[in-house]
Amino acid sequence: MKPLQQAYANLPAYLHYSFYLPSSFYLRKYALSATQELVETAIYSFACLSLPFLLGHEQLVVGAAVNCALVLSALNLRGGKLLPAIMLPSVAACSAGLLFGVGSTALLYMVPFIWIANAIFVLSVKELTLLRGLNSAIAVAAGSVAKSAFLFSSAAVLNYFGLVPPVFLAAMGIFQLATALLGGSAALAVQAGKQKLGY
Repeated sequence: MKPLQQAYANLPAYLHYSFYLPSSFYLRKYALSATQELVETAIYSFACLSLPFLLGHEQLVVGAAVNCALVLSALNLRGGKLLPAIMLPSVAACSAGLLFGVGSTALLYMVPFIWIANAIFVLSVKELTLLRGLNSAIAVAAGSVAKSAFLFSSAAVLNYFGLVPPVFLAAMGIFQLATALLGGSAALAVQAGKQKLGY
């Protein structure tokens, strides 16, 4: 039995699907000390919160960086420590847009769907890589497609009801796929470097 599969088998039964979350939610690529895990949580959370304010006009860069943080969180963090990376980017983007007068209140309607899409991305990478043992690149690609498909579908429904403008269809479709693939690729490179350095 592979080490990660053994770790899954050793999880308490109540964690296997507690709160309807798969057990992969509680797995990570390799063991980290509590301090390391807290440091990485802080780094990814800070990036997700600050980048929309610092580089708000550079949407491709911000999107790729946020998705990079999501994949690194998926591989290195577990449980509730995943939530900041999942939830903070959209909150920060809305806040930055409204604060600087360049955002749209229509984005507020998308926030819950962005949270779900980020969770889909994170859990796809965790499930496929850590539990099923698939290649990380394949997991990132599958997660990117799932995330962008969900966001595009959500934007299409909201657009149909007149809650968001048509421009959201592109922003929540192909653009999301591109930034997820770019960010995911960067995350895998960072992860390989971390493992090579033994961190």
